[in-house]
Amino acid sequence: MGGVSTTEHAARLPHVPKQDRSRATRQRLLEAAVACLAEHGWAGSTVSVVAERAGVSRGAAQHHFPTREDLFTAAVEYVAEERSTALRALFPDGAADRRVVVAALVDLYTGPLFRAALHLWAAASNEDQLRPKVTELEARVGRETHRIAVDLLDADESRPGVRETVQGLLDMARGLGLANLLTDDGGRRERVVGQWGALMEEALG
Repeated sequence: MGGVSTTEHAARLPHVPKQDRSRATRQRLLEAAVACLAEHGWAGSTVSVVAERAGVSRGAAQHHFPTREDLFTAAVEYVAEERSTALRALFPDGAADRRVVVAALVDLYTGPLFRAALHLWAAASNEDQLRPKVTELEARVGRETHRIAVDLLDADESRPGVRETVQGLLDMARGLGLANLLTDDGGRRERVVGQWGALMEEALG
């Protein structure tokens, strides 16, 4: 199979510590797995395909991730964490204009990450070995996204209905992401996001 072996790659980077090379290899595998899942779905995303895209051997991939399930759940989790970090970085001082925050949250549910996650969910519904890992992952990512939303929206969840309002926003964002999978839904999404921005301003005070 094509691709760069671990030995060859190490030879190219003689001054890079082994631990750093290992970390870089793991990151390339995770990014390649998400890209493959988004483009080819679960059936077309084998460990060999991901390893080739990442430029490493299949053995190197299995060293980092012993099973296919380990690789893909870790990949989606990794990019989800990256997106959460990027969202926080957009508003380094915390709470921001709520309309802008609503638009940024909706953006979390568009693009390759969400498409990859959908393929993973569909596979988990039929794969007993995969289902508990994906269920746990989604619960964790969902809690983190909710916490970020509460912080950025400066939402007081001690007030009645505020928690449900924030969760409703995230559910709406997920729905817009689904609608965008088949067709370019940008025009309608922009109008809906504008309306939700106004609603959040009114609901959160």
